[in-house]
Amino acid sequence: MFRNLCVSSFLLSTLLIISCQTKNSSTKIDEYVSVSGLLTSKDTLVSYDDIGLKKLSDYGFFKQPINQLIPATKQIIPYELNSPLFTDYASKKRFISFPEGTSAAYKTDETALDFPKGTVIIKNFYYKNSDLKTINSDVIIETRLLIKDKESNEWKTLPYIWNEAQTEAYLYILGKDIDMVIEKPNQNEKQIAFKYTVPNINMCKNCHVKNQRLVPLGPTPRQLNRNNLFDSITQNQLGYLKNYEMLKGISSLTAISKLPNYLDTNSGSLNERARAYLDVNCAHCHQAGGSAKTSGLHLMYQEKDNYKIGINKSPVAAGKGSGNLSYDIVIGKPSQSILLYRMKHLEPDIVMPEIGKNLLHKEGIDLIKNWISSLETIPNKL
Repeated sequence: MFRNLCVSSFLLSTLLIISCQTKNSSTKIDEYVSVSGLLTSKDTLVSYDDIGLKKLSDYGFFKQPINQLIPATKQIIPYELNSPLFTDYASKKRFISFPEGTSAAYKTDETALDFPKGTVIIKNFYYKNSDLKTINSDVIIETRLLIKDKESNEWKTLPYIWNEAQTEAYLYILGKDIDMVIEKPNQNEKQIAFKYTVPNINMCKNCHVKNQRLVPLGPTPRQLNRNNLFDSITQNQLGYLKNYEMLKGISSLTAISKLPNYLDTNSGSLNERARAYLDVNCAHCHQAGGSAKTSGLHLMYQEKDNYKIGINKSPVAAGKGSGNLSYDIVIGKPSQSILLYRMKHLEPDIVMPEIGKNLLHKEGIDLIKNWISSLETIPNKL
């Protein structure tokens, strides 16, 4: 049983600026954020030596100062995803730490790579800071580690919260709400207050468990099949891993599919981008073996059964979440579709996804609304 962790709160008056501009879209959001709740010297921190290292710097992933997130060795590989998960407009910097002399193996396009024992997947959640005191630097809220145990070969999750000084992040297994205020001077809503939720150590399992085993979600071949900058040279991410013998089982990159970027209109059709959005933001639970498997709603990009996707499908047990509507998706009628109804609400028992979202994703809502509106007849193949 975890020991209680007593945490004091401390006000951090920091201004950050987020430019969440959708590529090839008219939507532009300029956001100023004030943050309250990052760690200070007044916070009481507890060591959990049997779970993970107390400080992020103890792992040696990044050079000092660690908030610059510069890999300390060639075994720590930066990566980006074609279609990223929405997390309250936070930006993310992702890395994979490979044990020296090891490699991952290809399984399928839609399944995460089979990583070797000792692999650590690192995801940093941050907002861009415009405070004059720390101009051009990022304010990191949290770092999540997904570690493949060297002995059991099983994955475990560890959440780390950064301090106010941005010099260190500490293991914080009970989770924490960070109070934030977003101002949109050029929008109808001038100010939005919300709580950014750092998950507790068990909340990660809600999404990452498939067939009763903890698994990675993001680094699949179809998500990694894109360019990135390595040593100032633009290269395909899968090609880079293959060339440096960190990836086996792929003979040709042209045979690997690519998940569309749901925010890029040039990345795919409306249908393809909407399906990509549902895959990334919903299908971790809504698939066979996922935590929402009993719903019968399967939202993977590769799903071809219209009923399983939700068309004319009645909810199994939505309760309050149904909004007194009858079907998950009603062709051509987004206002009558439960799927969109749940995306547009933040109330408990209604909001979807259930965790990891405390703000409505306007661009995602518009995308799914337009997609449902476009389904004038039941397509033979979505």
